[in-house]
Amino acid sequence: MKRKKILALTLAAFMLFAACFTLTGCSKDANKIRLSEVTHSIFYAPLYIAQNNGYFTDEGLTVAIDNAGGSDKAMTAVISGGAEIGLMGPETVVYTMVEGKKDHPVVFGQLTKRDGSFLMGRAAEPDFSWDNLSGKTILMGRPGGMPDMTLRYVLNQKGYTHSATPAGDKQINMDTSINDFNALAGVFAANAKFDYGTMFEPTATEFQNEGKAFIVASVGQESGDVPFTAFVAKKSWLQKNGEQAKKFLKAVKRGYDFIMNSDTKAVAESLKKSFDGISVESCEFVVVSYKNIDAWSAAPEMKEDAFNRMQDVIENAGNLKKADRVDFAKAVDNTYAKAI
Repeated sequence: MKRKKILALTLAAFMLFAACFTLTGCSKDANKIRLSEVTHSIFYAPLYIAQNNGYFTDEGLTVAIDNAGGSDKAMTAVISGGAEIGLMGPETVVYTMVEGKKDHPVVFGQLTKRDGSFLMGRAAEPDFSWDNLSGKTILMGRPGGMPDMTLRYVLNQKGYTHSATPAGDKQINMDTSINDFNALAGVFAANAKFDYGTMFEPTATEFQNEGKAFIVASVGQESGDVPFTAFVAKKSWLQKNGEQAKKFLKAVKRGYDFIMNSDTKAVAESLKKSFDGISVESCEFVVVSYKNIDAWSAAPEMKEDAFNRMQDVIENAGNLKKADRVDFAKAVDNTYAKAI
């Protein structure tokens, strides 16, 4: 069963993080927050603006951000105590609840409300049509992760069915063989068997500027609103550190407001501090791209209908049985989001 395989991978990752945790120790100061992010992307711009513009400092918080390279690994960091907060796909909370963990992490704030990845092709396709994918091989994300499942949802809505040997109308090879999220772009660049793949920003723009791959479509535009990345913490941590959770979300909300109310160049210059090797101009382009698809949540409260749509996406991918769908009220705690 797919879900058992996903949970097994999560458990294996947990053992690795637990071993690291015993060496690094735990945070004693409640105002010092370790955040494990699924990946490092301008898609999470409000978070980096909050850090770079001193909004966390204004709230008396010190936030250290670590790139986990996958929602499963970010969840493992939270469960093991290696991080107080995780920025990850909320599908990981669903998996943890189905597994039956008592002190399961919960979503306490939403950051993005749609898929932030872009479909990349080997050549520029100014007149791209989803019909172009027939019989092609697509490098998907990690099995059970939101990038894989959202793209799969879009492809299924377009009438595509998976075929191990792509041939004929509306058949496509959805390749999920790469589990390391951070390795996907490099694998796509190195292996010509993949006709298309997905990338987040700034990688997508960097590849396009270098002529390695070309943006042909936005997955998020096609998928519609789906809770894609959220802030997650253990219930026990939230109960003890509710004020810190509120302050954290307040700072991130200020980051969002800065993006929406400021000159794009000013936003790019602030983001540049978190992204070595990318120009201010490229940062501007990416910010505009994400603003155009309405990627970020204006408020951190997660809506129940959006959460249930995410479960539709997971179920569509075969990673959740209808009988195992989880209760919104148990998976999401909007107390802290509403308070700000």
